[in-house]
Order: sequence, then C-alpha cells, then structure tokens
Amino acid sequence: MVELRVLDGANLYFSRAAVKLTLDLTALIDAPAAQAKAYGSALGLGATRPGAIGSGFRQRFAVRVVGHIVRRIAREAGIGRIGVRVRSETDVHRLVVAFPWAHEGRARALGLAIVEVVDAFGSEDLPELVHAVGDRVRSEPAGDPPPTLRPKVPVVAVTGTNGKTTTSRMIAHIGRAAGLHVGWSSTDGVYFDGELVEYGDFSGPSGAGQVLSQPGVQLAVTETARGGILRRGIGVAYNDVSVVTNVTADHLGLGGIDTVDQLAEVKAVVTKITRPRGWCVVNGDDPRTFAMRLGSPAKCWVFSRDPDSPSIRTVLDEGGRATTVLDGFITVLDSSSDAEPLMNIVDVPMTLSGLSHYNVENALAATSAALGLGLPRAAVIEGLSTFTPGENNPGRMNMYSVRDFTVVIDLAHNEAGLEALLEIMNGVREPGSRLLLALGSPGDRADDMVSAMGAIGARGADRVVIGHKGDYLRGRPREELEAVFREGTSSVGVDDVPSFPTELEAAQALVAEAKAGDVVAIMSLQDRASLDAWLRSEGATVDNPETLKSKVERAKH
Repeated sequence: MVELRVLDGANLYFSRAAVKLTLDLTALIDAPAAQAKAYGSALGLGATRPGAIGSGFRQRFAVRVVGHIVRRIAREAGIGRIGVRVRSETDVHRLVVAFPWAHEGRARALGLAIVEVVDAFGSEDLPELVHAVGDRVRSEPAGDPPPTLRPKVPVVAVTGTNGKTTTSRMIAHIGRAAGLHVGWSSTDGVYFDGELVEYGDFSGPSGAGQVLSQPGVQLAVTETARGGILRRGIGVAYNDVSVVTNVTADHLGLGGIDTVDQLAEVKAVVTKITRPRGWCVVNGDDPRTFAMRLGSPAKCWVFSRDPDSPSIRTVLDEGGRATTVLDGFITVLDSSSDAEPLMNIVDVPMTLSGLSHYNVENALAATSAALGLGLPRAAVIEGLSTFTPGENNPGRMNMYSVRDFTVVIDLAHNEAGLEALLEIMNGVREPGSRLLLALGSPGDRADDMVSAMGAIGARGADRVVIGHKGDYLRGRPREELEAVFREGTSSVGVDDVPSFPTELEAAQALVAEAKAGDVVAIMSLQDRASLDAWLRSEGATVDNPETLKSKVERAKH
C-alpha cells in the first residue's frame, strides 16, 4: 500500500464519498507470466493473458485482477454489489483503486483487506485468505457516515484553471446586489457579506463547510480547486449551479494528474453533482469544458465571446441557454425568446474597457450563473457595473498610475495567465513605450511550464526579471528555478535576466527603470499587500474605470 485516502465527497472516481487506494504491484507486474496467471486463476479469474513482464499489457492485467479482488472481498463481507474504479498510473508498477463508502470504519477495513490479498501474491491459500478477510470486514464496526453537507441554501460551485476566483467574487457581488447575505470561499479565504471571516486557502471542502456555517447565509459561492477534489473530495453533496471557466496546463505532474485531459476530468466533478433542475455553466470556446455538459444531470448554459459559436447553436438546439457579446452588449440567448441585451461590455470595469478577453469571459460566466440562480436582471447589471479590479478583486489585474507610467499586479501563475497579462499590458502601453515584466512561479511547477513562461515573457516584454516567491518555493532551490526560467528566455534570444529575492524587490527595480508611458507588471502571489503599500507610498493611485478607459484610448492612437 502506497496510500489509503478517504475522500469525504464527490471526487474523480465517484459522485459520492469514496476510498482511494494507491497500490504498488511490483511483485505482480514483474513476475513470470506463469506465476501471474496462477495468481489470477487462484482468485477465480479463469482464462487470462498476463502479458510480458513490466509491460502495459501486464499493468492492464493487474487492473482486472485488483478489480476482481475488491468484488470478491465485498461479496464475502456481505456488501453485495459495489462500484469499483481501477486506474493505471504513469508508473507501470502502480494502480489506483477506488470504491464508494457509506461507513468509514468498514470502508477502511475493506481497503486494508484488499492490500492484504494483494500482498499475498504467490501464496497457495488465496481463496481461504479472501474468505477470512471478508469475514473480518463484515465484523468491523461500521463507523461514521460521510460528513458531506447537504445544503439548505443555493450553492454555486466555480472551478477552472484561470478566472475562478474572479468569477466567484463577481457572482458573490451580484448576489449581494440582489440583497442576499452571501458567503463565499476562495484561495484567499472565507468571506461573508464582503468581510473576511478566515484567511487562507479555502478552495477545498473545508471552505464550503465554513461558508454554509455562517449564520444567516442565503447564498453560498464556493471556489473549487483541483487539489481539494483530489485530496478530500467536494464538501457538498450537490450544487445548484456549476461553473467551469476553462482548462489549461497547470499543476500537471502533481497528484497523479499528468495531462490537460486528466485535469479536465478532475474539474468536471463539480458539474456531475449539479441538481437536474440547476444549470451547468461552461465555456463554449474551450472544447474540454464544453464537453462537460454531457456528463452533467443539469441543463447547460454556455458562454462564449463569439455569438456565432457552434457551441451556442448546439446548446440552444438542446434547449439550453447562452450568454455572449452581441453588438458590444452582454446578451442572453434562448431559442424560445428574443435576444436580451443586459449592458455594454465596456461598462463592466473588470473587462478593462473590453480589453481583457479573459475577464470578458469571466463576466459572461458570472452573468450566466447569476441568472441561472434566478437573481434579478437589475442585480446582475448593478453587480457587474460596480465590481472593480482594485476594491473587489485584489491581486487580479490591479492597475496603478505611478507618476507617468502604469503598474499592474496580477496573480498570473501559468502560461495562459501570463498571456492574458501581456494582453492587458499591450492594451494600455502608449506608442513607443516599453513593457517591463517581473516573472515568477511557485517551486512545484513542472520545468516545461516554467521554461514556457520564461519564453512567453521574454518574447512579449521588452525587459524581464525574476522575482521569487520565497514562501512558495516548496523545497526547490531558487537557483534551480532561475535556471529553468533563463532556459526559456534564452530560447527566444534573451539572456540578460536578473533575479531578485522577492516580488517587491523585483518591482522596485523595474519601477526605477520605467519611463513615461511604460507598463510595469508583476506576477504576484506572495507580496501583494506589501506591493500595494509600497506603490501607494510612492504616490501611486489605483486606476478607476474612467482612468482605465482613457489609457486604453491613448494606447490606440
């Protein structure tokens, strides 16, 4: 046994609480074919073809064997029919097996029984062992049921690679504009009616519990991240609206998730527990998120910046709804009624006068979710028009005027986020001015992602430096991270890339270089508060919507 993990709610394997066992099957994978075949026969598998030692065929044989073991023990324990999911891992010697549970004590006992039978590879009395461990599981005290919450107020679950915090905050803001007491959880903490209740990363199941425990809460908005789904499962049994913003490469190589398709499978969990009478809100311009509607019991509400998107036509034909931009207006489409314009996209401050394509999509997603909840049209318009980057969305595309140039603080933490940041920088740069960028990354990102960000930054900006996130190096030496960044910048011909111990010091160096009309940007995860305080001490002012509009207009000429 590598790990036995109890998942308290919907997860990658089941839409309910499950046990996840990670097994090292080296003995079976590397055994002679005759011995492997004898093991399967002793367990009652009948005719088998184990395949060559250490091969993918042998791993698939092991998948079949382990699934059979689970079902055999469950029958002996009187459990009867049981759902089983067995998955191969990148390491051919490892498998993951998962099964749902109703009582924790007996579920743990079943997991340990599986391990005992797997460890008995080569034993001659396997049938007797299966019978014995089954009896032991049967007699084990049942234990507690899953702690999964069954909400009594509407819940919106928001997930995705980029934009989920902004979209969550936007939905909560619209809820408050509708007069509701709103609680929401995110990577920044738990909030109730705009006030911070507890600081920290609450994008997992504990965040949902904290939100729903707030006295008087009428609407819960939960940011649901990949890590929480994998480590604990989702903390609520269902949601009324699920939102998936997009799926791009991020956190790959962690928790057994090595590809973007696997990451999408994790994100899709929130859509599978949406109530049938609710709405599954998905990005129609992202094929992976658009496909998630097919696995959801809820109706589909698609959003797309393109009113002629095939995804919109498909969903409308299926009886769903869509939100798009039509003639510059955020517009709701329904096949049974006329197109309904809500407001001009340039009047949504978060879109930076329509410049930020990602935030246009976030606004469309938030509109869809809010209307899907049944919130009034007027509340949606008020919420979108009063939600500002600095005050309501700290750390995301926060723009400052410092003397005669611009500074942007943004969380950008992956390739897509950095491209979005560069889009904004270009959108407000004055003709002939420069882009100055402070790159940075947590230490647990894959080398190819860090190198790619180095290349993207060096190609897109006129000056790049590295600003480290010391609290997020996660055991990785700074010098190693720098080397990978510089490998990426060198690939596009940029070798002069200084590094600084903190985001703040990197920002101070770039601000000292900045000239009139330049745009300085910092990829900030750690020093947001100190960056804000330092910039204000230097006389910086936060750009309001009118200032942003004027910068965008100047950049066009």
